[in-house]
Amino acid sequence: MPRPQKWRKVCSAPRCTRFAPLSESNDAGVVEMSVDEYETIRLIDLQGFTQEQCAGQMEVARTTVQSIYQGARKKLADCIVNGKSLVINGGEYHVCEHGNKCCGHGQGCCHHNGGTKCQKN
Repeated sequence: MPRPQKWRKVCSAPRCTRFAPLSESNDAGVVEMSVDEYETIRLIDLQGFTQEQCAGQMEVARTTVQSIYQGARKKLADCIVNGKSLVINGGEYHVCEHGNKCCGHGQGCCHHNGGTKCQKN
């Protein structure tokens, strides 16, 4: 019997889920990124987390974060280099119960509390 999928914790769903080049014709295709891939990009590249901190925040192993992050960056590169549209949806995740008061969105967030656990405000 296979090991059950471990759900990844994300702070909140992305506000924008579709991105596309401004060119007149967009026949290059579409790349789909999962919400958990989006979360690794947000935490590591935008918030400045290490992969270890990101893993703690998402409640998965560091090697899992490394794999998710590598896939997410490859998808972003494909969009930028080849002029493809990006759609963010799906994935194996659950949204943090503290919403936007958590995970890098304010002074009481997880990042300011060691980067591993949500704190109620």
